[in-house]
Amino acid sequence: MAVQQITPGQAYRLLGSGHRYIDVRTEAEFVAGHPLGAVNIPLALLDPHTRRMTFNPDFLRVVEVHFAKTAPIIVGCQSGGRSQQAAELLQQAGYTTLANMQGGFGGARDAAGREVAAGWAQSGLPLCTECGAQDAYATLRRALS
Repeated sequence: MAVQQITPGQAYRLLGSGHRYIDVRTEAEFVAGHPLGAVNIPLALLDPHTRRMTFNPDFLRVVEVHFAKTAPIIVGCQSGGRSQQAAELLQQAGYTTLANMQGGFGGARDAAGREVAAGWAQSGLPLCTECGAQDAYATLRRALS
């Protein structure tokens, strides 16, 4: 079954009815601003040695510690690509109620730079920049210890 595709407006409405939002962007991207109510579990991390993004080996484990396989989850990133990959990975792991937010936080653009899907920020939806450590990846990852 394909992962459901939703707009930022639809995501916002679903958050009001019990869905949870997993922001799979980097910690720095999350801290700079994210959807109100989101938690940060990055799909990729910056490797300090190569300075390149690498898959986060703890991604699935951190999600599994904090979310039941039946939990309704919205996955988002900066433009929609990483979140689609993350949603597919979660679906393969047995998660049953998943949606990918098209346009992500910052909007999706085509090769010419034209916006093809508005993001959360462009949609005027509630943002958070200082919501507390409970939603930060470092806090969520501690549950693995």
